[in-house]
Amino acid sequence: MSLYENSIAFEYRELAVGDERVAAEFAALWPIQRMPVLVDRGRAVMESSIIIEHLALHYPGPVPLIPADPRAALEVRLMDRFFDHYIMSPMQKIVFDCLRAADQRDARGVAEARALLDTAYGWLDNALKGREWAAGSSFSLADCAAAPSLFYADWVHPIPAERTNARALRTRLLARPSFARAVNEGRPYRHYFPPGAPDRD
Repeated sequence: MSLYENSIAFEYRELAVGDERVAAEFAALWPIQRMPVLVDRGRAVMESSIIIEHLALHYPGPVPLIPADPRAALEVRLMDRFFDHYIMSPMQKIVFDCLRAADQRDARGVAEARALLDTAYGWLDNALKGREWAAGSSFSLADCAAAPSLFYADWVHPIPAERTNARALRTRLLARPSFARAVNEGRPYRHYFPPGAPDRD
């Protein structure tokens, strides 16, 4: 999203299933082997938030994803962390559990993840009152975190109908050209989603 928002040219490398050469290259760049990784002038930059901060420093564009005002930037970073820890992480707990053999499933862990999502949805719905975007009136780093988090979380643990602000933000994000492009580019890979991708979005 951040690359598309500011029309930053880049070469996309796919972690193709079964491509051992690419897998080895990825592991050499980042032994933790979690995506995304950006390689810029020979330097590997890991973690979405840090990649966005890196782009803001070295490739600033017309859409400032980190506010210049430090107080506004603090709110953006708070919301970025919120989506990563309290929406994305419990969502991933549910997804990863689907990859386990039936006799190794973690029912308690999944129940705790669903409870955390319910709490997070409630907090978020209140925090979004009067806001167009995740951290205020401007699209930001927080929305780059919110988009994939809410997109997938709603698939595995639907945002309740009464959480109208949270649901409205998800809808606005899906309409944002940068995220719509990313979603469309990911359509051919939906069959890899372990719980099964719903026939929507």
